[in-house]
Amino acid sequence: MEQNLSRSDISVRKTGESTFLWFLKLLTGLLVITLLFIHLVVNHMVASEGLLSYAEVVAYLSNPWIALMEMSFLVIVVTHALLGTRSILLDLNPSRAVLRIVDVTFIAVGIVSIVYGIWLIQVITA
Repeated sequence: MEQNLSRSDISVRKTGESTFLWFLKLLTGLLVITLLFIHLVVNHMVASEGLLSYAEVVAYLSNPWIALMEMSFLVIVVTHALLGTRSILLDLNPSRAVLRIVDVTFIAVGIVSIVYGIWLIQVITA
């Protein structure tokens, strides 16, 4: 069965989406999968035989490599989630003004989330 593709069937670049943002979304997606696997193995198979108590979490996060891994995981997940949500919103064809508001809002939400998460890890381990 042969299909004829018209110009409207071919994927076109969304307004406001650059190659860099698409590649960053792809890269963070791969890193989310990788770090999620490492996180699950280390937290639930190596560190203990189930859910960790608060004291075990503090001891676990006291290892600087683990704290660094968890902070990296946080940054990558927040970045990927916000880029994905932005991409979904681009399907609605927002105006440039609305897209600018979305961008500024997502940047602020991302920064606040990451700073809070890193602060929380530091407070737990202090």
